Amino acid sequence: MLQPRLCLRHAQNFRHSLASTSLRRYATVEAYDHTPPPPLTATLTNTPSTVEVNPYDSTVRPEDTPEPPFALRTYKPRTPGVRHLRRPINDHLWPGRPFLPLTFPRKGQHIGGRNNSGQVRIRHRGNGAKRRIRMVDFHRLEPGKHTVERIEYDPGRSAHIALLTNPVNGAKSYVIAAQGMRAGEQIESFRAGLPEKLVESLGGNLGTADAGMVASKTAWRGNCLPLHMIPTGTLVYNVGLKKGGKAQLCRSAGTFAMVIGSASERLKKGKEGIMEAEEEDGAAEISLEGARERKEKEKKWTKNDLYVEVRLKSGEVRKIHRDACATIGTASNSNYNRRQLGKAGRSRNLGIRPTVRGVAMNASDHPHGGGRGKSKGNVQPQSIWGVLAKGGYKTRKKRNVNRFVVTPRPRGQKKELSKPKKKE
Repeated sequence: MLQPRLCLRHAQNFRHSLASTSLRRYATVEAYDHTPPPPLTATLTNTPSTVEVNPYDSTVRPEDTPEPPFALRTYKPRTPGVRHLRRPINDHLWPGRPFLPLTFPRKGQHIGGRNNSGQVRIRHRGNGAKRRIRMVDFHRLEPGKHTVERIEYDPGRSAHIALLTNPVNGAKSYVIAAQGMRAGEQIESFRAGLPEKLVESLGGNLGTADAGMVASKTAWRGNCLPLHMIPTGTLVYNVGLKKGGKAQLCRSAGTFAMVIGSASERLKKGKEGIMEAEEEDGAAEISLEGARERKEKEKKWTKNDLYVEVRLKSGEVRKIHRDACATIGTASNSNYNRRQLGKAGRSRNLGIRPTVRGVAMNASDHPHGGGRGKSKGNVQPQSIWGVLAKGGYKTRKKRNVNRFVVTPRPRGQKKELSKPKKKE
């Protein structure tokens, strides 16, 4: 007798139930940019377009796609753990499972931060949800066009990854997606050289071709190029360090570097200034010592022709080999640093264990431990191993400085010296 009543009641209140469920919303969007977004046309959808586009036509570029303003998704506080939850809006991500042939399970005692003998070498790690490691292609040596099949979430990194498909042989590979990349786009790698069709469109001779014309047909978002083919001022990510090597820099979410120019151009500008100064002084003859110095400088200029100067996100300017790889654009998921987990359980699901303060420990466990109350016992701030935390212990060596660093990044000591002193 109970089942027909439930069915009858459900049939009578069907319209009421539809109205109540339609008004029930759990997530809202918290926008930080109040300017209205630009209107989107029908060609700017996530689905692949049926219109054929010339890949070497500089009038149609993926960078022309407008992006929505920055916003975070908030949730109705039905539970305490959801009240402070903030997530970036990534509705374009693939909701299903990854491409399993390009993954393998993440197993072993290294998950808990332990070495091969079982000793803890990295603290605050352990447990977490099960994961599968995605095998990402950081070399991108295979030439030809590749179609972006979908954009996926990768639990092993902060940036998103894109599943590529080679239309010739159907091979699939994972790469780090660029900011704004969507399914249906075509990207290409020019590490093996320019294709014949592109060379023919440039006149058949690369020696006489304009560098700007080559860049307009190759330097597109998501394309992988050698550094010497990228124009000055371009933002890149997935930057390599060696000729023929894989990408090693600017791989996390929202990171990028800027190509400043070749290292020889900076030195040649200095050379031209020296020549002008000598002409102004009226020096008609050059001494033997001056000629030797000039020859040594010319040797440096020929060596520096092999390098390109790149400014990293930290402010460091570094010399990198001209044949090292770099990808046009910015690494995806740029709003990753603005997220809020909302509760400690989500941090544990990520494999991050809690951090205990040294003052709260016993004297045998930490130099700050022990004593009555919140006191570290007149001990200088130091780590659990006794390394001083606030100055007095430098890790950078004055000798064997990295010769590829042109301008080091600004460090904390310089910032402290530049701050104005407080008046007593």
